[in-house]
Amino acid sequence: MDQTPDGGAPTGTPTRPYLIRALHDWCTDNGFTPYIAVQVDRSVQVPLEYVSNNEIVLNVGFDATNGLDLGNEFIQFKARFGGVAREIIVPVDHVVAIYARENGQGMAFPAPSVETDATAVKPAPSAVPKPASKPASAGLRLAPAPAVQGADESTPEVAAPESSGEGPDPGPGDGPGSRPTLKRIK
Repeated sequence: MDQTPDGGAPTGTPTRPYLIRALHDWCTDNGFTPYIAVQVDRSVQVPLEYVSNNEIVLNVGFDATNGLDLGNEFIQFKARFGGVAREIIVPVDHVVAIYARENGQGMAFPAPSVETDATAVKPAPSAVPKPASKPASAGLRLAPAPAVQGADESTPEVAAPESSGEGPDPGPGDGPGSRPTLKRIK
């Protein structure tokens, strides 16, 4: 174990990656779909056109990902967004929540330090998709940003990646009137 610089109590390794893996396993074992909420900055590799207010919610279920690696430093996988395969790399310390889509049970983590507007991530004009013949929402599944006690009611929704189509159909409780919420347990 590591010791603090002042020779104090040992700090050990961070618990966040272990808790993420444990909750991912719990979701999978119970037939739930694990989602992660991610604070996006320049160190996060995700499709910027799906980022809203520097946040994105990603489906990290095995049916929606390819080559999922829940490592101690990074979460890496490939997923399809709008039919295009993308490589996703998320530093573990940028995961602010992991929860089950079906019931909202999970865990929230402290967000990384907030960046200034000068370093905030904004999609490049060429990264924003052009309007297609069908509505932009066709094929997109919207997932709620995790609701945390004391959170602002104006928290926006962010887009989740499309599933590969091989997974189970959404359950009867997945309509707009029955969105899961995440409760912080102290």
